[in-house]
Amino acid sequence: MSEMITADLVDLDLSADSKEAAARALAERMVALGRVTDLDGFLADVAAREAQMPTGLDGGIGIPHCRSEHVTEPTLAFGRSAAGIDFGAADGPADLVFLIAAPAGADDAHLTILSSLARQLMNAEFTDALRSAADANAAAALIRGEEPDGTGGVPERNEDSVDSVDSVAVPAAASAGAATGSPDVGPEEGPEEGSRNGTDDGPRNGTDDGPAERGRPFRVVAVTSCPTGIAHTYMAAESLEKAGREAGVEVVVETQGSAGFTRLDPAVIEAADGVIFAHDVPVRDKDRFAGKPTVDTGVKAAINRPGELIDEVRGKAARGEVTAVGAAGTDGASGTTPVERGGKPGEGYGTKLRVWLMSGVSYMVPFVAAGGLLIALGFAIGGYEINKAPSVMDHFVWSQADSWAAMLFQVGGVAFAFLVPVLAGYIAYGMADRPGLVPGFVGGSIALTVNAGFLGGLAAGLISGAVVMAIQRVRIPAALRGIMPVVVIPLISSAVVGFLMFVVIGKPIASAQKAMTDWLSGLSGANAVLLGALLGLMMCFDLGGPVNKVAYAFATAGIAVADPSDSAMKIMAAVMAAGMVPPLAMALATTVRGKLFNAAERENGKAAWVLGASFISEGAIPFAAADPLRVIPSSMVGGALTGALSMAFGATLRAPHGGIFVVPLIGNPLLYLVAIAAGVCVTTALVIVLKGLRKPAPGAVSQGPGGTDPSAPSPEAKQPVAA
Repeated sequence: MSEMITADLVDLDLSADSKEAAARALAERMVALGRVTDLDGFLADVAAREAQMPTGLDGGIGIPHCRSEHVTEPTLAFGRSAAGIDFGAADGPADLVFLIAAPAGADDAHLTILSSLARQLMNAEFTDALRSAADANAAAALIRGEEPDGTGGVPERNEDSVDSVDSVAVPAAASAGAATGSPDVGPEEGPEEGSRNGTDDGPRNGTDDGPAERGRPFRVVAVTSCPTGIAHTYMAAESLEKAGREAGVEVVVETQGSAGFTRLDPAVIEAADGVIFAHDVPVRDKDRFAGKPTVDTGVKAAINRPGELIDEVRGKAARGEVTAVGAAGTDGASGTTPVERGGKPGEGYGTKLRVWLMSGVSYMVPFVAAGGLLIALGFAIGGYEINKAPSVMDHFVWSQADSWAAMLFQVGGVAFAFLVPVLAGYIAYGMADRPGLVPGFVGGSIALTVNAGFLGGLAAGLISGAVVMAIQRVRIPAALRGIMPVVVIPLISSAVVGFLMFVVIGKPIASAQKAMTDWLSGLSGANAVLLGALLGLMMCFDLGGPVNKVAYAFATAGIAVADPSDSAMKIMAAVMAAGMVPPLAMALATTVRGKLFNAAERENGKAAWVLGASFISEGAIPFAAADPLRVIPSSMVGGALTGALSMAFGATLRAPHGGIFVVPLIGNPLLYLVAIAAGVCVTTALVIVLKGLRKPAPGAVSQGPGGTDPSAPSPEAKQPVAA
């Protein structure tokens, strides 16, 4: 492979007065060497990355970087500015500017090489040497990791240089170590080296640092990640490891970069005394670290003030502050998504299967909501004949309502067409990470082609994930590893999945899908009512959790066709009605008998009115978490009643979401509202009766020794509620 940086990519007299001008000046050098094909397109990608987060670092460093389809090969360009250029760092302008360009499909080896530079930048001796470099050849050689030849000419190449493909065996930490004269470090030795240093330099007695055992230093595990996953991710890791060595703390870092990541050994996590999350994108498998003192911050904080973060997590450990198992993230989210929760060691196949399926459903739901509501709006404006309108590409009149209705309907139809491919793609993603996306989407599209529908998407996703996982277990020569994620895995897995879906299982699944559709179409009388009750129970069992999502996915699959059957629309109506019951009932209960609820619950009750009316079942979760044995059974009874009544009344619904805001699109709307009201009243009455059986008032203070606030959440109380 050609050198990632040469003297032609170095400007020791960078005269730019802004970060945009600096990026352009360095990018022009890349264009001249054929490393970048479209200057303006590449600079737009750099600007987009810069808009996500400034790339200036303390110490006078700027690292604009991006992945771009306009880059032909991984490239570094370096500029040195006498006046300094503002890249948004807190300590002022940068005099050392590195423009890092990675192809959109950069392989693991390339990204590892780029990450080695990121770690070198945390080494003061390395940056000082760049500031004093006499010519472009010397500067390029320093960045490549070559040894000077002593003649002032081009240095001789070091076998472990940053540019060499073979140097991937020597990770980022080794590059930094070479700059300081420390021994080379192997691929998996970075954290362990930090641990050894921490043991040698740190205090012999760890009892002053919270939970650390006597005779060993405090132990920290960390996760670093940034939007691009090239520079900040690895710089933050290096910074934390260095600060840990200085503080006598063992620091082991999991870098979740663009090249993927290797999960920390569960034993290492278990032995840790504290956790640091330094990230600007969601942490994958975050639940692995639950139950430990945790500091959650942005990736730049780990670069600029790692010592403070380590002190903070030690302080939390000393005070006994830990994150609750299954608790929401500090970013305010209601917890990690299923695809962010990997299967833990020892989990059964059934548990992992549920997580994989939920990952697909979770990513499918936004397409369902957007597409379904657009279709519903099309029907509301143009009537139910709008599905026969010609394409708006051929006929669109700005002043006609029917044209706008047709446009909304057709856009919604396009969104709906993604349901099965997205379902299959993200089931495979939950199983095999990003390599599973291509065969998953291909398999999902084939499922639509052979009319295998929703069931075909489930099968395609599981098969795709399994095929990719099998390929990943094969031992691959080092020379081929770079092309595995970009070429080999997508090629082989797509071919295998395509063969299976077209030739082997596609037709049987299509027949099963048709049989299920015919069965639903034939439902009537008591059978339909019982199905409505069952779906109502499922919708209210875990309030947005896996069981709730299964019922919702079953309903949306029925209407995700060009001309849904009457039975499918009845099922969709029953599911939405039942899902509205729990939050509306909790809102009504806090209004009718507020003294049975504490102040926080009464405040949540006000929000539950809006959430319930909008068909957001999660609005009842705060009440279920605090008092599951009363709230969940009451909600299930009311939901079952509503689902059964909705089916009995023959209410239909073409939209998969919207709550009371799509009532005009509902068949038999008045009776539909009666069904919802009946379920809400029953659930409210049951909750009030059950809570009234308790002697103390939930809003009262603690009863003293042995007494607790009955409405206060407990670890046991949270178990029935899915995140």
